[in-house]
Amino acid sequence: MKKFCKILFCLTVIFFLSTGAALADKSEVTIIAPDSAAKGTEITIKLNVAHHGNNMFHYTKWAYIKINGKEIARWDFSATKTPESENFTKEIKYTVNEPAQIEAEANCNIHGSAGIAKASVGIK
Repeated sequence: MKKFCKILFCLTVIFFLSTGAALADKSEVTIIAPDSAAKGTEITIKLNVAHHGNNMFHYTKWAYIKINGKEIARWDFSATKTPESENFTKEIKYTVNEPAQIEAEANCNIHGSAGIAKASVGIK
């Protein structure tokens, strides 16, 4: 009987862990930035990162933002330093001196990335 209870317990744990993984997804980024700005103006760019199921075993591992091909910010996470929630925002300030092509991406440590998000800021 004890052996049966142990097996049942293990199967229950596996079931609940796999249910969480089934509901989980790839990390995804949305960029919020102005469409245009005057040359020399400082703008705020926000990255909204979404990932269902953040916990110490399964989480957004990193997120970054590139402007005109150059990485200007990166956030790395780990099992002991996971993101603050399933949906979180990172914000940067950037001075626009030329048109800006923005790319951002986030990555789940198990499922990977939903892809690169893109936006652009033109000069007025």
